[in-house]
Amino acid sequence: MKVHKVVLLLGLFLFTGFLRGQTESTDVLEAYIKTDGAWIVKLPKVQYSVSTVEECAVKCNKETSFTCRSFLYIEKDQDCVTLPANSKTDQILRRMSAVLYEKKEYLLECVNGIGMDYRGTKSKTKSGKTCQRWEGTFPHTPNITPKTHPKADLESNFCRNPDGDKGGPWCYTTDPEKRWEHCNIQDCTEECIQCSGENYRGKISTTMSGFTCQRWDSQKPHNHGYIPSALPDKYLEENYCRNPDGEPRPWCFTTSPSKRWESCSIPRCTTEPPTIVPELTCASGEGSSYRGTIAVTVSGKTCQDWASQSPQKHSRTSENYPCKGLDKNYCRNPDNERSPWCYTTDPDTRWEYCSVPSCGDQPRPEEPVIPEGEACYEGDGTSYRGAMSETISGKKCQFWTSMEPHRHSKTPQNFPKADLRRNLCRNPDGDRAPWCYTTDPTVRWEYCNIERCDNKPSSREPPTNPSVAAASPSISSSPSPEKDCKVGNGASYRGPTSTTITGVTCQEWSSMTPHQHASFTPETHPDKGLESNQCRNPDSDVNGPWCYTTDRNKKWDYCQIPDCDSLKCGQPSVKPKRCFGRIVGGCISKPHSWPWQISLRTRTKIHFCGGTLIDAQWVLTAAHCLERSESPSAYKIFLGVHTERANEASKQERDVTKIIKGPAGTDIALLKLDRPALLTDKVLPACLPEKDYIVPSNTECYVTGWGETQGTGGEGFLKETGFPVIENKVCNRASFLNGRVKEHEMCAGNIEGGTDSCQGDSGGPLVCYAQSTFVLQGVTSWGLGCANAMKPGVYTRVSKFIDWIERNMKEN
Repeated sequence: MKVHKVVLLLGLFLFTGFLRGQTESTDVLEAYIKTDGAWIVKLPKVQYSVSTVEECAVKCNKETSFTCRSFLYIEKDQDCVTLPANSKTDQILRRMSAVLYEKKEYLLECVNGIGMDYRGTKSKTKSGKTCQRWEGTFPHTPNITPKTHPKADLESNFCRNPDGDKGGPWCYTTDPEKRWEHCNIQDCTEECIQCSGENYRGKISTTMSGFTCQRWDSQKPHNHGYIPSALPDKYLEENYCRNPDGEPRPWCFTTSPSKRWESCSIPRCTTEPPTIVPELTCASGEGSSYRGTIAVTVSGKTCQDWASQSPQKHSRTSENYPCKGLDKNYCRNPDNERSPWCYTTDPDTRWEYCSVPSCGDQPRPEEPVIPEGEACYEGDGTSYRGAMSETISGKKCQFWTSMEPHRHSKTPQNFPKADLRRNLCRNPDGDRAPWCYTTDPTVRWEYCNIERCDNKPSSREPPTNPSVAAASPSISSSPSPEKDCKVGNGASYRGPTSTTITGVTCQEWSSMTPHQHASFTPETHPDKGLESNQCRNPDSDVNGPWCYTTDRNKKWDYCQIPDCDSLKCGQPSVKPKRCFGRIVGGCISKPHSWPWQISLRTRTKIHFCGGTLIDAQWVLTAAHCLERSESPSAYKIFLGVHTERANEASKQERDVTKIIKGPAGTDIALLKLDRPALLTDKVLPACLPEKDYIVPSNTECYVTGWGETQGTGGEGFLKETGFPVIENKVCNRASFLNGRVKEHEMCAGNIEGGTDSCQGDSGGPLVCYAQSTFVLQGVTSWGLGCANAMKPGVYTRVSKFIDWIERNMKEN
């Protein structure tokens, strides 16, 4: 019989004493994980009024009404809510300005020592038996209960070690023949991986051959696109081994110039991998849980057995991907593709997607045509169907079908009429504006970077002297004094607006009527412009200026302040469609929505290549476009045109006076125009990137051109398409471009083919969108055919040539 061991009460006492010591530490928040914009509705709860978040943490640590696992803090309201719940036990909801702090010890799913401090949610024993609830009396009457051990967290049926058992956490079982049994929970000090190590968060930083790992935030000795700040959900910390891209196991770039990357030798865990709920007849999201028996591709080809290496040799085996259900020849998604797929038995077709039905009313997430981009939203944005996928602070949106890094219920199945496709900004629940969950684990959601249609600035003035200096967009710290507008998040806003977004008059910052507050006053923030009742942003809220209101039922609200942005490089007046799908199979652009696109022509005015205006008098293109003649007089440049016929009134013609080709072995060239272009809303430069900047993997970028469409339509009009950047490490795999891509080049495209840049697009721009600006990251260079599966396009990486561009423009 499992009995209480009195001798170990001392251990429990020491442990609780240790927790008290934590409470009294100077940095009380170290024991918590913070998530912005998250909210838990749970009873019981206790609400306090506090001045700081640290005070709220102390309240949680000293809570006596229940075991406090998390707390909510609302700075503007000075509210503190302590809770017995956390994200592992209860649903997380969205709430503006709320911040959720969760105790780390209750999120940990491993044990330290004998596990007396284990507070995880494992509820099965070593032999797979389900645990009995601690307060239950069937099938076993326990002698250790929540009442006898109130500090041991004996809630639900989770494995615990209330009596200091040397074997670790245990539980009473639901098997009448087995009173109790230990649980198989991983040791926190054990370095091991589950499945393919996608969730490995250990600290091993040496490869299987003994190479030291390169830091993820470093670009030396190897350039790469796995940028920690751009991929926060991949936990690319220090130089620790990780698996951000579906390899069989964690890996890293090495500090050896001769070895770009290598897998790390980390053993597999002995504990059970995470369980999934198998989907047998349909697939949700990307289909990682699909375990049905469909074994035929979309074109009717039979799938090859995963265990077979004929006719396709591959590494997607059950040994390398042990948790992915790679049985027989059934369609599966072991490596985060967009839907289930398989290798085929056709020697000429390596792999294809499968026709697995989607669970729910929505079609598969990337199969429909993405709607045309919209420049603004009407009303509350419920009807917005544009292509924005970036939040107001520049964070990338999480896919609606994904549960990583944030679990949620806003799925296409639950909201079939909300158009929740890909990671596009939407408003499925009638909020005040379009929003999305973010890919940053610490920020649950934010509103999107979209203007309301009735608040758009009426006009924009072009800069007087646009130049390469504007290539890396920066935001001025102070707006023009005569304009009532904000720059960035409006922290510097000092304008006269003093009403909220709903038209309510603002309360004076120094007043405590009708709302008491102490966090934001002229005394606490003397440099924030809080002298009267004007809208301000003293806490740098990403959503912009706000104020306390004179409405007794609404403590505070945001103000509607327009942006001060004028016409700049990379910011077209006509918002592009941002059509996903590529030029071959892409869509016709809105006229003049890509105003930096030029047409490179022969003296007889026949279009043959593209290019990008980067300054009023300079164009960037591909060197291979200039092979027909070394003489500048052989070429003409057309700007401000949408059709290949170029009969628009906005057309500007320029001769070429100088050709400057890039270093040997590179496909880039500068063309100097005979006179500067007249910059208008139809002729505008693209911004240049920062020197040596590497575009993060999976960044959505866009290509434009008048090139060959291979019968997909749109001939004679400028076409566009969007697709993700593919990290060179992936692009150089044997099944893709097999090592052909060089460091000064980059890949972009859809692995399955079907759309691509093609002949006639060469030299044109690959631009990527960030912080409301399109930045020229690539020059269309080469590819193996057009729109072929497994053969993405290759682009000259512009950031590697910034010094060369600036030097030649200055000297010529």
